[in-house]
Amino acid sequence: MPAIYISPAAQPNAFATGRNEHHAAVAVTQGLLQVVDQDELRGVLAHEISHVHNHDILIGSVAAAVALGITLLARMMMWGAIFGGMGGNGQDRDGNFLGAIAMMILAPIAAALLQMALSRSREFEADRSGAALIGTGEPLARALEKIDAYAKQVPMEIDPAHATAYIINPLTGKKANFANLFSSHPPTEERIARLRHTHASTN
Repeated sequence: MPAIYISPAAQPNAFATGRNEHHAAVAVTQGLLQVVDQDELRGVLAHEISHVHNHDILIGSVAAAVALGITLLARMMMWGAIFGGMGGNGQDRDGNFLGAIAMMILAPIAAALLQMALSRSREFEADRSGAALIGTGEPLARALEKIDAYAKQVPMEIDPAHATAYIINPLTGKKANFANLFSSHPPTEERIARLRHTHASTN
């Protein structure tokens, strides 16, 4: 069982960390304890424990490392094409330069898209696994409704790189419009609908 911690943050939220079951911790915020009931808290904890059991923290770390590696490789290829093409004719240099620029722009975007898609799929799986762990998805669905609503009203100062760890993106309330493709979390409404559909199917 992972160690459980309470963060003093006012925004209702929760996250898990640790590479495996033997080196893991789950944290809930003080704000969460103030807005959810006992069943909803069980749903949140089941979701976070599922992240640990499914090795999602490790998977996310590997995905981030791969994305970084692709970005660095794209930059190396760009500089190699620029300096390596200096000895050729003008047309070759132009072609190498434009191809390198395209690679530098598109490769990191593709890596980020894959990383975010993986993160969203792991959230759905942790929802499903958490619901199976306690036998119902309804408590987690209710908790997600509350957390999402409060996240839009109660700010949390956090590095955007760490936002993926939380059950609901803690930066939801920030005035930024990002396409769903670049979101680390699935739409909360879709998560709730899936949880309630699963709950209804088992009754």
